[in-house]
Amino acid sequence: MGEYSKTEAEGRLLIVTINRPEVYNALHPMANQELSDIFDGFRENPDLWVAIITGAADKAFSAGNDLKYHADYRKKTGKLPVHPPRRMGGLASRFDLEKPVIAAVNGVAMGGGFEIALACDIIVASDKATFALPEPKVGLAAGSGGMQRLSRMIPLKKAMGMLLTGRHVSAQEGFELGFVTEVVPHHELMNAARRWARDILACSPMSVRATKQVVMRSLDVPALETAMHNLDYPAFVAMTKSEDTVEGPRAFAEKRKPDWKGR
Repeated sequence: MGEYSKTEAEGRLLIVTINRPEVYNALHPMANQELSDIFDGFRENPDLWVAIITGAADKAFSAGNDLKYHADYRKKTGKLPVHPPRRMGGLASRFDLEKPVIAAVNGVAMGGGFEIALACDIIVASDKATFALPEPKVGLAAGSGGMQRLSRMIPLKKAMGMLLTGRHVSAQEGFELGFVTEVVPHHELMNAARRWARDILACSPMSVRATKQVVMRSLDVPALETAMHNLDYPAFVAMTKSEDTVEGPRAFAEKRKPDWKGR
């Protein structure tokens, strides 16, 4: 257990909980650094294949930037606090993680909290969750990927409607817009997130990492032929040379569950 977060390993699954419920799980630079260190460890740990990130208590996934901390820091020092390079939650500016991360959004996901969720591969939302990028209301902008990610994930006019007004969006509307993967009753949230994790863990981790890397690296390549043949996909190459690519067909032929090695 860290100072600002909790972690729990369940076999190959890592569950990370942002643990600042007294401020709606808002994040200051120290909390972001702690979470960044956690996801550095997750990336390097060969025994962990999938992660879930959620927020402590029932009210908030994360309210984003801890604006009160920022205001107090600036008042005392005359400077803005500096966040770690990976930005919000140690995920918002992380582009080297091939392992999948699931956001289990249990309540408010505002500003940087929403940006954390957008940086994840799957968003499972409680029916009590709400999403917004309200930075313009306080003279800021969604500088940890919100402007770029949201406008790539949903139709541009829908994204601009959220970005230019800072309006709140329910979990159900987020599902209809397309940035939420699944909406579930509040009390079923973590079970649903674990179900998604189990479904991923039933697949070869080498295949999962190859798939994530190819999808993310080819998103902004307009030419299909270029995306298919001319980009660098080392995780895909690693998959083709792995033990798992032998084990999968063998297990299928022998009518048994595969014993994935992740190498």
